[in-house]
Amino acid sequence: MTDIGITEQQSEPRYAEFGDLFALLKPRVMSLVIFTAAVGLLVAPVTVHPVIAFAAILFIAVGAGASGALNMWWDADIDAVMKRTQSRPIPSGRVTGNDALLIGLWLSVLSVVMLALVANMLAAGLLAFTIFFYAVIYSMWLKRSTPQNIVIGGAAGAFPPMIGWVVATGNIGIEAILMFTVIFMWTPPHFWALALFMKEDYHNAGVPMMTVAKGRAHTRKLIFVYALILAVSAVALGLTSVGGYIYMSVAGVMSAIFAYRGYIIMRRSEATAEAENYKYEKRYFVFSISYLFVVFTALLVERIAAAFGLSTSTLAIL
Repeated sequence: MTDIGITEQQSEPRYAEFGDLFALLKPRVMSLVIFTAAVGLLVAPVTVHPVIAFAAILFIAVGAGASGALNMWWDADIDAVMKRTQSRPIPSGRVTGNDALLIGLWLSVLSVVMLALVANMLAAGLLAFTIFFYAVIYSMWLKRSTPQNIVIGGAAGAFPPMIGWVVATGNIGIEAILMFTVIFMWTPPHFWALALFMKEDYHNAGVPMMTVAKGRAHTRKLIFVYALILAVSAVALGLTSVGGYIYMSVAGVMSAIFAYRGYIIMRRSEATAEAENYKYEKRYFVFSISYLFVVFTALLVERIAAAFGLSTSTLAIL
């Protein structure tokens, strides 16, 4: 009787819990999307009603979550192979692939339609393109076909501040383009740093990450090159109407550190890195996250300071 009871209990279907479904939306990525989109909206030269601003950021976040769910649905096979992703909802069996697909599609439609209603069609169109780019162009095509996957695919993560700006202004200005460029140039060294110490994972999953296709030494050189381009992009953003003493100081220091550490990454030998269990590469990856948050926070602080007459636009100085 006891054995039968145990068997029956074990055979009962397990329904996905809220936490499992929420994990499908990639909350860590979503937090970055929310933050950068909010900065793009708040630094714009047009004041947006707080309720509209909150709703717009909410639906941009929902759109980002939809992208995450669609990505997990498509990548379930390789997520099951990679140690870093084996615990995700689908490969761990907590959520079915069909459920993830339905959630991703419904949230995509909901987010785009609602953003169009609370903001404007251009912002909604950009959000729709962002979802399509991440789910189809990056996940279904680039990720498994070219070592340039993260270079081109990085555009998906660079759109949120531009969408936030468009919510406020209704148009795409040079400031929005340069905020996009900063994240676009930041994405490759950020993910390549991860790929340096996770190369075997990508190799086993058959993903042609740069470290797999071209090797770690080549990837190290590219990290430094992109770190330099990122520094130029960050300074260029400071020369627009959203720049000023505060932003330029913070962005200049952070970009110099990022580039210098990228130079060290480039100079490190594989023997040294492996002997140290890629300790420096892991620190660079963590610092890259801090870099983006600090630089975009500086943009926001600059905007607040300007509102109180405590800062002068770099453009005005020039």
